[in-house]
Amino acid sequence: MPTLPLGRHKQKSGITVVKRYDVAADDKKRISLRGAKTKYFHVKALSNGCYLLEPRVLVPPHAISARSLKMLDKSVAGLKRGLASPPTDLSALTEK
Repeated sequence: MPTLPLGRHKQKSGITVVKRYDVAADDKKRISLRGAKTKYFHVKALSNGCYLLEPRVLVPPHAISARSLKMLDKSVAGLKRGLASPPTDLSALTEK
């Protein structure tokens, strides 16, 4: 797969490149990240063709308090019974 050389860009102060490598996407357009510290990432696709990956750490269940879990269970049970508030009208918040 041919690549085009990019001109050198001035780096912002304090930002350095730790690792550089090329990777090819498989048939399903997937790539593997080498040495990733987290399993989940939030991806932003930029208009210039760059992708920004931000690591996401999911909260383990034991980190959520028993009171919060009880409230969540109660809310889900009410939703399954059809007890829900009417939809909120957000049209006043949109710009015209």
